[in-house]
Amino acid sequence: MKTLNVSLGQRSYPLYIGAGLIGDTGLFDRHIHSTQVMLVSNETVAPLYLDRVLANLGGRQVATVILPDGESYKSMASAMQIFDALLSQKFSRNATLIALGGGVIGDLAGFAAACYQRGVPFMQIPTTLLAQVDSSVGGKTAVNHLLGKNMIGAFYQPQCVLADTSVLSTLPDRELSAGLAEVIKYGLIRDPDFFIWLEENIEALLRRDPETLTFAIERSCANKAEVVAADERETGERATLNLGHTFGHAIEAGLGYGAWLHGEAIAVGMCQAADLSRRLGWLNEADVSRIVSILQRSHLPVTPPAELNAGRFLELMAVDKKNVDGNLRLILLEGIGRATLPVSVDVGVLMATLEEYGRNC
Repeated sequence: MKTLNVSLGQRSYPLYIGAGLIGDTGLFDRHIHSTQVMLVSNETVAPLYLDRVLANLGGRQVATVILPDGESYKSMASAMQIFDALLSQKFSRNATLIALGGGVIGDLAGFAAACYQRGVPFMQIPTTLLAQVDSSVGGKTAVNHLLGKNMIGAFYQPQCVLADTSVLSTLPDRELSAGLAEVIKYGLIRDPDFFIWLEENIEALLRRDPETLTFAIERSCANKAEVVAADERETGERATLNLGHTFGHAIEAGLGYGAWLHGEAIAVGMCQAADLSRRLGWLNEADVSRIVSILQRSHLPVTPPAELNAGRFLELMAVDKKNVDGNLRLILLEGIGRATLPVSVDVGVLMATLEEYGRNC
């Protein structure tokens, strides 16, 4: 087991990475200090792993909320189901929530924990690659709104993150590829040596070679932990973690949540950000080609859906948390391993990327 630490003073917490961790009762006892536990999962993950987690919770009052699977259920209505269960079971402000699932479940359970009685402890047990390397780390919790992704939420840190690499054996290939988009992102924004390693090892990751996959998770989480420790509430460096996300969130909202996986939308968004960076003279053609190539080799899309024209894209991108006073601000690249802080972009240059991007890739 590898242990990393997200250093946030009194809100610091460990991130455990290793195989078989969901069967380690000692880890649960170390971080659950309540006699009441609410476990939140979904209809896909619960049949696979719920019983193994429940076996660690003996002697406590335990309740479960099992939600439908999918991004479309990351909603206020689903959060209300969790609140209803907590209240009907008379859970106190010392109760602990456990999120067992991918990014949707982690965000939902974290949001509910942040809100219930103004904040109760929670644990993250991410079961997808994307959740293990990104959404479970850093305390961002949220639900979606029809007009924008993650627009209703809170910064709220977990007690710990328990990333069991063995659960990735049941992850569908499409979900694995979606997770690789966020892994690749770390190389692009701040870790050029990791990007080179990924170029050399992407096929081994797709084969789920255990040592290769574990290294990629550790390196990604170490990058995320460093950024969060330096900028918990995204006033500076943490914004770089959103490379491609303004484009990607537009795809998710425009097609309807769940039509594309988050990582698929972000892969296209990173290609678009790379193309825009090239147009601004910050990124050379060779580096744009490397970015597109590694995403293609990861079995990810690199061109946006035909359903979204440039005008609709721009309309959707206008609803983004990084925008200030109506000005569209994007994370771009000055080179592989060097992301910018949010920068205002000329709409004419942006429209050129939105209109001609497919031809350039």
